[in-house]
Amino acid sequence: MPNQYIVGMGDLLMALRSPNYERLLQSPVLIPAFSGAEMNVCVSCSQFGLKTRFVGAVPDNSLGHAAIKELKKEGIEHYTPFAGSRIGLCFVERGANQRGSTVLYDREYIPITQVSPQDYNWDEIFQDAGWFHITGITPALGQSVADLSLYAMKKAKEKGLTVSCDLNFRKKLWNYGKEAKEVMPQLMKYCDVLIGNEEDIQHSLGIVSDEIDVTKGDVQVGNYKPILDKVFSLHSNIQKIAVSLRTSINANHNRWSSLLATRDTIINAKTYDITDIVDRVGGGDSFAGGLIAGFHLYNNDQEALEFATAASCLKHSIYGDFNLISKEEAKGLMEGDGSGRVQR
Repeated sequence: MPNQYIVGMGDLLMALRSPNYERLLQSPVLIPAFSGAEMNVCVSCSQFGLKTRFVGAVPDNSLGHAAIKELKKEGIEHYTPFAGSRIGLCFVERGANQRGSTVLYDREYIPITQVSPQDYNWDEIFQDAGWFHITGITPALGQSVADLSLYAMKKAKEKGLTVSCDLNFRKKLWNYGKEAKEVMPQLMKYCDVLIGNEEDIQHSLGIVSDEIDVTKGDVQVGNYKPILDKVFSLHSNIQKIAVSLRTSINANHNRWSSLLATRDTIINAKTYDITDIVDRVGGGDSFAGGLIAGFHLYNNDQEALEFATAASCLKHSIYGDFNLISKEEAKGLMEGDGSGRVQR
């Protein structure tokens, strides 16, 4: 299994960040970096020594070519036909203390909305692959992209791959006339491993829980069982559900843990108290990437979950969307080395 490719499909965009903890354009500087939820997952898996492929689309201009160069730099094979004339953008402002982070999107007429399933050689994409990953961000970008997402998930299942989906509900993106809960349940027919918190499940699948309110900042693990049972009962193909558990004291201080449920059991990972957060944007993607890698690196769910939680904990110490840590660093924290001492 570790020698098989992990394939991620989604939109590759450029994130423009204000420096340090400044408001957007407080000073006339924005720091660019390529990003995208599925790309972030591929970067994590590549960092952990796994073979990865990214499926998307980019414009045939200097930005598109630079995006391809970034994929190659991270050791990721790419299937990115040229389409459209502009790359998607997001503007990121990091929060501090009681001021939360904010993200603004500029993703109209982006390349992935200009392609169709026929623009890809799926036999080649899924050759020697064992896992396919997508997020709820991708079908939120337009009806044609939702259709592409469904086609790719079907094709991955036909090829015998394990399919994971991180629901990643983004209210600001669902604006083409359909709600997430009208689209995402169809994709769940082809999903084996679901990733998402209560808010994602409520808005993406229309399954409501009275026991959990993530806006209050205090997450009680035991309250998740009823809503997870509802997901399992309505979606027979899903075998595992992973949930990252974030208790937010403020923008710089979070408690971080996770759970993994099957139809018979729920297991928990240890909880990390994260103070002086450098950057929490990309934390969810780092959890998804760590979980996929954990399933490839370990033979049991508990170790896979602990690896994912440790890896995503460490992401909070890194600026930018990519989780640029090694397998050894994640394993070190997982096994109890969280001192932060200088390594000489």
